[in-house]
Amino acid sequence: MDQDVWTESQSGRRKQDFGPKVNFKKRKVRFGGFSGLPPLSQKLVHRMQQEPILSGFQPVEQCNLDYHPQRGSAIDPHLDDSWLWGKRLVTINMLSDTTLTMSLEQGLPELGLAEEVHVAVRLPRRSLVVLHGEARHRWKHAIHREDVQARRVCSTYRELAAEFLPGGQQMELGAQLLNIALSFQGTPI
Repeated sequence: MDQDVWTESQSGRRKQDFGPKVNFKKRKVRFGGFSGLPPLSQKLVHRMQQEPILSGFQPVEQCNLDYHPQRGSAIDPHLDDSWLWGKRLVTINMLSDTTLTMSLEQGLPELGLAEEVHVAVRLPRRSLVVLHGEARHRWKHAIHREDVQARRVCSTYRELAAEFLPGGQQMELGAQLLNIALSFQGTPI
């Protein structure tokens, strides 16, 4: 990864994007310079697809992120978009251990917890985490500054939402995006 160019991102992170250009407010997707996922990911994606929870997983976007404590790297609690991105988000945590903080602002009234709930999920170096179901659509996720103790590099893979899959309103665009993504000829945008 370090042979490719890293660009400065928000909150002290650096990134490499391998995916289409997206305007989430206007719900527009453009190919831009999108040339696919990087070649180094082909074996990894194939291996991921062997896991039952990732059966049928076809990523259309890969975002490599570089966190470093000296830059104060972090990402605030957020939910990834669900108009374009599908039911599963997959992240591979590399180089160092960290903690993923999951939060639920409205608490868990069904358990008698009215205030915000936080759950710290330890991510060992070389681990893979899949956010799906409520973890994907209800719980926000974050990496706090204090949880970045050493350089952390991760790759997050996103699949398409139903609207872009066979039978969806934008299935033709989805098929084109997947065809490019799964060519594994990509360079960072």
